[in-house]
Amino acid sequence: MPTGYCPNLWNDDLAPVEPQERTWGWQNIAALWVAMVVCVPAYMLAASLVPEGMSWWQAVMTVFIGNLIVLIPMLLLGHAGAKHGIPFPVLLRSSFGTSGAKLASMLRGVVGCGWFGIQTWVGGSAIYVILNIVTDQALVGEPIPGLGIDLAQFLSFLVCWGMHIYFIARGTESIRVLETYAAPFLIAMSVGLLAWAVVKAGGFGSMLSTPSEFVKGGAREGEFWQAFWPGLTAMVGFWATLALNIPDFTRFAKNQRHQFIGQAVGLPIPMALLAFIAVGVASATVVIYGEALWDPIAITERMGGFAVIIALLALLVATVTTNIAANVVAPANGFANLSPRLISFRMGGFITAGLGIAIMPWKLLESTGAYIFIWLIGYSALLGPLAGIMLADYLLLRKTELSHADLFKNNGVYSYGNGWNTNAFIALVVAILPNLPGFLAAAGAIESVPDFFTTIYNYAWFVGVALGAGIYFVLMRISHPVAAMAQPEAG
Repeated sequence: MPTGYCPNLWNDDLAPVEPQERTWGWQNIAALWVAMVVCVPAYMLAASLVPEGMSWWQAVMTVFIGNLIVLIPMLLLGHAGAKHGIPFPVLLRSSFGTSGAKLASMLRGVVGCGWFGIQTWVGGSAIYVILNIVTDQALVGEPIPGLGIDLAQFLSFLVCWGMHIYFIARGTESIRVLETYAAPFLIAMSVGLLAWAVVKAGGFGSMLSTPSEFVKGGAREGEFWQAFWPGLTAMVGFWATLALNIPDFTRFAKNQRHQFIGQAVGLPIPMALLAFIAVGVASATVVIYGEALWDPIAITERMGGFAVIIALLALLVATVTTNIAANVVAPANGFANLSPRLISFRMGGFITAGLGIAIMPWKLLESTGAYIFIWLIGYSALLGPLAGIMLADYLLLRKTELSHADLFKNNGVYSYGNGWNTNAFIALVVAILPNLPGFLAAAGAIESVPDFFTTIYNYAWFVGVALGAGIYFVLMRISHPVAAMAQPEAG
């Protein structure tokens, strides 16, 4: 540990990555995004826009626009990782304070733990289906009291969980290798699924012929924007988590060009292609099976033959690659930031994995019928303000300059008052409050709220980013702390 640094703020996993250790090229970053994009929740989110009334091209364009929007904070906050080599929890210290950053990073970490459990359950479900196909449904049993799932389901979940433990134990470099090699396989499997649907449905025409319900004479004539904005916000919210902790990955980029090209190529285009595949396949199932199937696991169960096993193995790979990068790295670094002397990245990853079991994700999915939109828009209302505060701090106040030494000192420029920047927390709370009534109504906690709050909630992430950034910037300028000034020292 460098002289003068505080042991409660520093360990090897949180330290700035040295230039010679920044080995990720744009291909690695693009592959990381491809491997994260191709997953069951992203597939289902894109496909779910069609039952909301959209035509196939409206759904694809909504997904594409949403990902172009979220790409902006990805690139801007990714700049901090590539320039300074620091992870998300350390970057948070410049705005929330050396102690306050611990709480702020855990807001992101808790969301990651929730997603980790959900994704692991999805992967375990794929294993469970494979085993029952091989054994002719011999493993289906009675639910275990207290768990609500049978023994084979629980063991399948643990097998998928164990796959994650393997990569957590091997560290960050193993994640780069996993994502790089998995990306072309996932692309091939996605295209293969689309080709299967085209052949079975007799061509693209029957697949993509469903018209929009918003056109004249449609079931929801003139209501396009009522479906578009919640769908767009949900799509932005889907990657709102990564928009915060993208420095966890770009800190390993060779330079800014590599992080910029890698993200610009890796996020919006593959996501739009996945949306096209999801919508096309779901439309094809109407022709093939007589009903629209939006869950790829349900589709593969009906395929029959050896193709089922291949498809489910692809789903399992997609789940693990997405989960490791999107839902382990951020919580692991967040837990490490709580007590760097005691918790390493690996230990933080193990804690995340433990919580993934403890939340019993199968119950979480059973209890919320519209979990995608409530979950996504709900936590985007929480994470949007965080992104706004970080962007205002790094770009507007500090002009991208940071003092590395002070980021690891309890008495440095980022210590504020006893390590807490009250301006940041005031901005966070005020920016969250306007979305709270809409969230409570959507979750069923209260019966109804005025239309004004429902409308605001449909724009939750956008409202949070704007309010968080604006309030924080004004408060910092009014109070004129030393930390509000751009720091000339970048190393």
